[in-house]
Amino acid sequence: MKFHKLLLPLLTIPSTQPFAYAPNFITKIIQESSGITPVGLAEVTKKDDDDTTTTSSSSSSPIVQGPITTRFPPEPNGYLHLGHAKAISFNFAVARAFHGRCHMRLDDTNPSKEDEEYVESILRDVRWIQSGLPSFDKFSDSKNDGDDEEEKGPWYGPVRKTSDYFELIYDAAIMLIERGEAYVDELSAEEMREYRGTLVEGGKESPWRGRGVDENLRLFREMREGKHPEGKYVLRAKIDMSSPNLNMRDPVIYRIKHESHQATGDAWCIYPMYDFSHPIADAVEGITHSLCTLEFEDHRPLYDWVAERILKEKLVDCGQPRQIEFSRLNLKYTVLSKRKLIKLVEEKHVNGWDDPRMPTLSGIRRRGVPPAAIRLFCERMGISKSDSNIDFGIMEDCAREILDEQSPRAFAILDPLKVTIQNWEGDLEEFGVPRHPKRDDLGDRIVPFGKTVYIERSDFFDLDGPEGNANNNKAPKGFKRLLPDDKVRLKYAYVISCDKVVRDATTKEPTELICTYYPETRAGVTPEGETRVAGIIQWVEASTAKKCTVMQYDRLFKCEEPGKETGDFIDDINPDSLSVLDAVVVEPGVAQDALEVLKTIEKSEVSAEKTYHSSLTYQFERSGYYALDAAATEDNLVFNRIVTLRDTWAPAQPKQAKPEQKPAVANKPKNEDSASILQDARRVALRVGTIVEAGPHPEADSLIVCKLDCGDKDESGQPAEPRTVVAGLAGKIPFDQLVDRKIVCISNLKPAKMRGIESAAMLLAASDGKEGDDEIVELLDVPDSVPNGELVYFENMEPCEPDDMLKSKGALKVWDRVKAQLKVGGEKEAIYQDEGVNRRLMTSAGPVTVKSLTDCIIG
Repeated sequence: MKFHKLLLPLLTIPSTQPFAYAPNFITKIIQESSGITPVGLAEVTKKDDDDTTTTSSSSSSPIVQGPITTRFPPEPNGYLHLGHAKAISFNFAVARAFHGRCHMRLDDTNPSKEDEEYVESILRDVRWIQSGLPSFDKFSDSKNDGDDEEEKGPWYGPVRKTSDYFELIYDAAIMLIERGEAYVDELSAEEMREYRGTLVEGGKESPWRGRGVDENLRLFREMREGKHPEGKYVLRAKIDMSSPNLNMRDPVIYRIKHESHQATGDAWCIYPMYDFSHPIADAVEGITHSLCTLEFEDHRPLYDWVAERILKEKLVDCGQPRQIEFSRLNLKYTVLSKRKLIKLVEEKHVNGWDDPRMPTLSGIRRRGVPPAAIRLFCERMGISKSDSNIDFGIMEDCAREILDEQSPRAFAILDPLKVTIQNWEGDLEEFGVPRHPKRDDLGDRIVPFGKTVYIERSDFFDLDGPEGNANNNKAPKGFKRLLPDDKVRLKYAYVISCDKVVRDATTKEPTELICTYYPETRAGVTPEGETRVAGIIQWVEASTAKKCTVMQYDRLFKCEEPGKETGDFIDDINPDSLSVLDAVVVEPGVAQDALEVLKTIEKSEVSAEKTYHSSLTYQFERSGYYALDAAATEDNLVFNRIVTLRDTWAPAQPKQAKPEQKPAVANKPKNEDSASILQDARRVALRVGTIVEAGPHPEADSLIVCKLDCGDKDESGQPAEPRTVVAGLAGKIPFDQLVDRKIVCISNLKPAKMRGIESAAMLLAASDGKEGDDEIVELLDVPDSVPNGELVYFENMEPCEPDDMLKSKGALKVWDRVKAQLKVGGEKEAIYQDEGVNRRLMTSAGPVTVKSLTDCIIG
């Protein structure tokens, strides 16, 4: 018997659909400071909703010299997770967009928590997440200069480590001491916290702050020589104990640690702090843009303080590196805290760091999520300075999109029921069927057929057995598969009819079906004069079937924010996050492909070219997407469910009311019932738009006039002219913070003239409710990746069906009734209050938020 062999490269091709980061405030800053036009960004009519001036440390930024250079600098003290994937993807993408470089650097300044195991896992994860993309030696003038094969990767040059610069960092500390800008302190940790002050009270100077330069040099050198115990001394930068920024109140820049370092051994017993070593490492590597998450925003003044001094003293010959912050990735239904991930592993709630339910990159990879799907997810989430909590389902949708394109199809029977075809005579027959319905390049696969096959137990409804008795001996509504004394088509093969059910003597459950096949129905044929059989089910021939184990993975947590209600995130672990099916049968071609991959893995010795088990993925028809597990062997094949075919966690939408039972339209000025208010909310067109122009109203000091792109199309389907909007925002928000901003508007209000200018929409904004100049107003923010014109929806509500034009049907207008229920909650998210239930305003990329206001009105 011959089976088609699937070449491994066909299984690992990246998505061919072009997708890139939308232009954002970071790409705008880099373009303006370098004069380089980026390539590969998504073509959208927007730039960003953030105030780019907040990222600058001075009023005028210097023009960048040399190639745009970014870096990914994780600490080798743990496993990377999905939050790191955003930083990896964006740093590499920015460097490519600007024809630059991206360095791989390990920030190894704390030997207490670092290990070579973490170093290897980090490099493996970065190589994997960037697999399918060209390395930087294809973009840069000089070739990748890493001589060691293990050092090579998608990054530019060799793997760099902060420990490579320990001598230079030490020299920088000596320089600060000699300048009178650093001193050796001997306050205890508790005393230092007390002296530091608070957010509302300045700190006190240490009694050791006035040490002379010579004494500071002597003590610091003694610290390096190992003459003092841990905790006896630290080196602090001498900056400003009255600074409103706590990070500038004489921060510690060196401490004593008598521990061996995983890279330098026992060469050092003092180690620099991250805030001191990072700007120095960036400067010596020629990093032009240090892209990091928002928690480092308050650290930026210290970053600049250190960088300016080492450049002024010419310890490093390069331009000033620039730190820019963006929001970190937060995901619902998971945890990304290192402390919580450690607890999951150590308390054995999961099976190690690479458990496929874990959000670690090693776990995601083992589960089978393609790296292209992770990059697509990061791109769609975009880059901004607004924190948001992204639904895990969006990442799963990205996985489905990539897997649907690249994964071959196969028959796999998860819960087998034996079918014996009583009128079959002869040997096995072979059917050539497509590996993929949309990709001819993957060719056909051979599926054998014979006297005995397996079908899914759920594809047969036993009218006369226990399940039939529980349903009044009727098939479920809409059931179109196999019934006793009825017909069904075996996909690609024949129509069969069920003649007899063989049952277990004790449980009365079916153990075998005796069936008849109809030769004239081969390969989808319906004989002339006969009715087409509606039901089509999958199957696997019994004698050639390969038995395997399937791990049915689902989300690890059963609620959006684990621990929020219970107080302990462990209490919210989903008890159904894993079920093991050990009697699954698959068609023989699947087993053959798996053996080919196992052989390839066995031959793969170079880590930079490593092949993973999970590179073999399938869509098991009607079941989901699956990948070969790392525990699979030739004698024991194991597959992991990556994701279901559709989102099973999405809230069920209520059925539409029948025409004769339409909910009453809200038309009462008082005491509206809940159904009426909900109906009103669905009639309002809340749409996403971008402000393309903004200026003062020529006749009213309190008004502004905007041009708003909210995705309108003309009769030919082409983008229409932006709408004119008049808003009472004069003096509330600067014009330069309005232009290119992504907002929410109401687009189906009746146009109204405001001091001579007709306004065709209304901008939604939050207000603290104060009067006059003291009022704080903030426009509603929308994730960058949401397209103009998208309809905002209310969480867990039926989809909106906006009126073409809102009109009043009672004493109050529809919008006034809806507006009365809108507010900003305590989490800075826009919500709709419905009978005590807070429904968030949602987009395809997450909730609608505001920058800082909480518990305030929207109007």
